[in-house]
Amino acid sequence: MSTPTPSPSPPLTCAERVLAIMTPDQRIGQLFELGLANDRLGPTEINLIRTDHIGSVWFVDRSSAELSIIRAWTTAVQAQVSAETTANVRFFVAANQEGGLIQAMQGPGFSVIPSAVVQGSWSPSLLQSRAAAWGTELRAAGINFNYAPVMDVVPAGTDAQNQPIGVLQREYGHDPATVGSHGTAFLTGMRQSSVATTTVSDPYLQSFRQGIAAGPDFVMVALARYTRIDPNHLAAFSPIVMTQMLRGSMGFSGVIVSDDLGDTVAVAGIPPASRAIDFLTAGGDMIISKTSAPADAMVQAVRSKAAQDPAFRQRVDDAALRILRAKERFGLLPC
Repeated sequence: MSTPTPSPSPPLTCAERVLAIMTPDQRIGQLFELGLANDRLGPTEINLIRTDHIGSVWFVDRSSAELSIIRAWTTAVQAQVSAETTANVRFFVAANQEGGLIQAMQGPGFSVIPSAVVQGSWSPSLLQSRAAAWGTELRAAGINFNYAPVMDVVPAGTDAQNQPIGVLQREYGHDPATVGSHGTAFLTGMRQSSVATTTVSDPYLQSFRQGIAAGPDFVMVALARYTRIDPNHLAAFSPIVMTQMLRGSMGFSGVIVSDDLGDTVAVAGIPPASRAIDFLTAGGDMIISKTSAPADAMVQAVRSKAAQDPAFRQRVDDAALRILRAKERFGLLPC
């Protein structure tokens, strides 16, 4: 009787091959998205890319610079890619380009984007086409990641009391159907232009489920406390929100990204080391830090714990692989 021939193992994906050649420090660096002070790549950012192997960056301020200038800055960022810094993995370069009062890129070459309230009055097909055009502008500037759309539903008549969504007109409407359909249209349009997106929302809402069903690459978890879900933790540190809800009941398999853990009042009383460890342990993947000092402190804390704790080291590797898979979809890997 012949012995059955074992089935060959499936070939490794590009993301898996890249992860395999990365050093532990390079894997950890992929978990961080560092703010560019004054919207420029300065010596501090370059140093952290080289020593902490930071894998993504973002524009933190509003800019009136023309598109070609922004492109020069993003080109300078990508020029930091090397085998030594990022294992030849290119950067996600992010900005917040929702529209209205929340539009980072405002100079010549970028459209004036109306607020989400106005966008919500358009047909979804029109919004999708407009979002694709706005995404084309971002890509031309070298920006490949947009911190948008917001999927919150603000009840009618409560805009003036709703911080920070309703007051700034960041909602697409006052009912889940409108917000869900228009947020999905925005996501789809951006994806047509090869710009990664996040959905940012209150997890109570059906519109948020609809946004996840549309397949965003990232979900941003807020620094808010949802008392009916997990009264003991901010959402960014809550395994109930990230592991049970997002991964479990909602089936989200992409990258869970934090709101800013570096320079936000909500976390000012928490040591940077604890912010990073608690976010990753609860199920998060990518840590945003507006400023460099807490980013470096968080990197060092993750390195230390990963070196001592095999289970946490595996959690780091899982998060890094999710990020590399997202980068693979956007052509940022070297294979």
